[in-house]
Amino acid sequence: MQSLEIIGFKRANLGKSEAKALREEAQVPCVLYGGSEQVHFSSPAILFRDLVYSPEVYQVDLNIEGTHYKAIMQDLQFHPVNEMLLHVDFLLLQDEKEVKVDVPVRFVGTSPGVMAGGKLVTKLRKLRVKALPANLPDSIPVDISDLELGKSIKVNKITPENYTILTNPLSPVATVTIPRALKSAQTEEKKGGKK
Repeated sequence: MQSLEIIGFKRANLGKSEAKALREEAQVPCVLYGGSEQVHFSSPAILFRDLVYSPEVYQVDLNIEGTHYKAIMQDLQFHPVNEMLLHVDFLLLQDEKEVKVDVPVRFVGTSPGVMAGGKLVTKLRKLRVKALPANLPDSIPVDISDLELGKSIKVNKITPENYTILTNPLSPVATVTIPRALKSAQTEEKKGGKK
């Protein structure tokens, strides 16, 4: 799993007015859960660009006033109007404790349905997995080399390695749709064959 460092500063005062003052200084209030006690801190908003606006999943090296924690981003909140990052929750990673994370899907292979003129439609961009921190994948490979026109590949066709997939096994990950032009050409062929 890829790693990213975020530098934080402990928060002395908690509350709405303190959080508002931090945001006005381009700081994001954060909380680290999962340890013996919660750690409240703030970090410069600019440091979250690669973590938040990326489909990748990162292990975060939190450097809070010289103390290092390995964590993953668990939750985040945005302002409903201006899309400003308001708050981030982190979960402490412990080597012997499994965590649940949304991991991006990566398609491998070439679909015969796409080669025949179909369109690959992604239904799920991420899958929820449970694993020990050492076994968390960067992405989940999904083989589409058997995906024909009008067919779907479901979660239960994916073979996990050292992790458990928690997403519904019957959920489609991707489908190859038949374009309207191709449908009408197939309909014409059927009509022509009956004469």
